[in-house]
Amino acid sequence: MQKILGYMRKAIHEYGLINDGDRILVGVSGGKDSLVLLQGLVLLKRFIGIDYEVVGVTLDMGFTGTTPDFSPVAELCNKSGTEYHVIKTQIGEIVFDVRKEPNPCSLCARMRRGALHDAANELGCNKVALGHNYDDAVETFVMNLFTEGRIGCFAPSTYLTHKNVTVIRPLVLAPEKEIRRAARRCELPVVKSVCPADGHTNRQKTKEFLIDMERKDHGFKDRLFGAMKRANVDGWGGINWTPPTQKD
Repeated sequence: MQKILGYMRKAIHEYGLINDGDRILVGVSGGKDSLVLLQGLVLLKRFIGIDYEVVGVTLDMGFTGTTPDFSPVAELCNKSGTEYHVIKTQIGEIVFDVRKEPNPCSLCARMRRGALHDAANELGCNKVALGHNYDDAVETFVMNLFTEGRIGCFAPSTYLTHKNVTVIRPLVLAPEKEIRRAARRCELPVVKSVCPADGHTNRQKTKEFLIDMERKDHGFKDRLFGAMKRANVDGWGGINWTPPTQKD
C-alpha cells in the first residue's frame, strides 16, 4: 500500500485536491479502485498533515434480480471508524429495464454521478472522491480522441457550481496494476460487479487496444499521459503548470 499512498500524496499536492476541513464522500462501488481509494484516504490522514474527514457511500444500483452483499465493505469501514452508507437507487432498472439503452454506460454514469452529488449534499460533504486511476485517464483521452474527435479528458479536480461540490480523483497517478496489487495484498473485500454490461464496453475495447500498443511499443501510455500534462489538457498540468517555452 506504500506505493499507492505515494501516488495519492503526489496527486493531492500536484492538483490541490484536499484542504483542511474537507468532508470527503468516497464513492465505493466495491471494486478494487474504490476500495483502495477509501483505504488510502483513511491511512493518509495519519501523516499527510491535512485535517479532513472520510465518508464512504455505496450506491445499490438496483439491477433486477441481483443484490450484492456490501457487508464486508461495511465491516472494513467499521474497523477503521469510517462513516459508511449504502443508498438504494433504481438506476439499473431505469437504464436496462425501462429505457432499454443499447449503449447504457453513458446514461448510467450520469445518473450515478448525480446520485453521489446529491448524497454529498445530504451528508454535508463538500467533496466527492472517485477511484479513477492513471490507466482510466489515458483510456478516456484516447476514447474522446477516436470516438468523438476531440482532445479532452475528465479533470483531476472539478468544481460543480450547481451542486456546490468538488469532484476529486486522488488515484489518477496510480497505475491500475499497482492498485490491483495493493487490493490483493491488503485483502480488501472486492465485490464483483453485477452490471449486465460489465466487460462489454467501449472502454474495455480501448483498454485492450492500449495493452496491445504497450506490448508493441513500451512507454506508449506514458507518452500519451505526458502529452496531456505538457498541454495542460483539462488541468492535467497541475496547479503550478506553466506554458512550455517556444523555440524561435
